[in-house]
Amino acid sequence: MARYLDLHPVDPQPRLVGQIVAALRDDDALIAYPTDSGYALGCRVGNRDGRDRILKIRGLDDRHHFTLVCADFGQLGQLVHVDNAAFRTIRSCTPGPYTFILPGTPEVPRRLLHPKKKTVGVRIPDHRVVSAILAELGEPLLSSSLILPGETEPRTMGWEIKEDLEHQVDIVIEAGETPAEPTTVVDWSDGAPEVLRHGAGDSSRFE
Repeated sequence: MARYLDLHPVDPQPRLVGQIVAALRDDDALIAYPTDSGYALGCRVGNRDGRDRILKIRGLDDRHHFTLVCADFGQLGQLVHVDNAAFRTIRSCTPGPYTFILPGTPEVPRRLLHPKKKTVGVRIPDHRVVSAILAELGEPLLSSSLILPGETEPRTMGWEIKEDLEHQVDIVIEAGETPAEPTTVVDWSDGAPEVLRHGAGDSSRFE
């Protein structure tokens, strides 16, 4: 049965953040958490079962592009290869509601990379609760937007997620109002940006 934790959206309680991080580290928890572009599912990068649970909840196959949610640009740069042209633009967009698909570095487990392209999604959310969790955790979150089969937008209400995914996730985090629009997804793996999904982030700078 999922735990339901209500965090302050601006000044998240350190005690609750600590409980979430302990569950991620010690129990390989799968969490449903709010971001600046709807809810997402997340677990530690090394949590193989968590990855499989995300695919099952979302009804996806192994070709799904997972996202590594990072605390800052320094952490992002350890996970993906970013050339000079991409560096300046991506830096100017983060933190924010963007997901960038880039070639992974050896720091990323092969099972998380796209099987053919060897790419992975990365992003830095502009959200106080997510920042607090990442700072305490000290590593990225393996993540995917919480868009259920048959739906087109990420979930935005923690209590609804608790009701619908009661036995499929371990923790549901509530933190006030959450935007419904998903991230703008930009594939920069071939040296030039290609917008794969128009979302909350301004995509005009990539077109």
